Amino acid sequence: MKRPILIHPDPRLKKVAPAIPDLSDDLRQLADDMLETMYAAPGIGLAAPQIGVDARVIVLDCVKGEGEAPRPIAMFNPEIVAESDALNVYEEGCLSIPDQYADVERPAEVTVRWIDRDGKERQEDFDGLWATCVQHEIDHLNGILFIDYLKPLKRQLITRKMVKLKKDRAREKA
Repeated sequence: MKRPILIHPDPRLKKVAPAIPDLSDDLRQLADDMLETMYAAPGIGLAAPQIGVDARVIVLDCVKGEGEAPRPIAMFNPEIVAESDALNVYEEGCLSIPDQYADVERPAEVTVRWIDRDGKERQEDFDGLWATCVQHEIDHLNGILFIDYLKPLKRQLITRKMVKLKKDRAREKA
């Protein structure tokens, strides 16, 4: 089921999400809903707080090549256990901050540990777009948005645009 995505500023996007104590069918369904929502948006990653769910769950799929098979990943309680000294800059966007993009510098490679949908602990090294995406989504679990990496003036400008967008959308619904 596709879920509505929260738009910044929303206090739920700034909260640190609690760890999930154990995997349940409801959480697996949440991950499926999040993937459906992410693909429909369209996006390459989504964190549970972005749909108003207070849980450490993210989904991602950074396969973008024409004809390449999708690689959806659902991560429960993901954590970065290692990161490279080398840095990468990617132009990031966010489904909770539509149509706004900015360059963000992050470690070029990360090692992430998580619980998969079968309850097994997994660990994988990510680089390139995958590394950027998984860090961006884990940031969401910690109440951090990509605009928090920007200079205050640019962050305020984007926030004002989002406030206006939310007002415009509320007027359209009325």
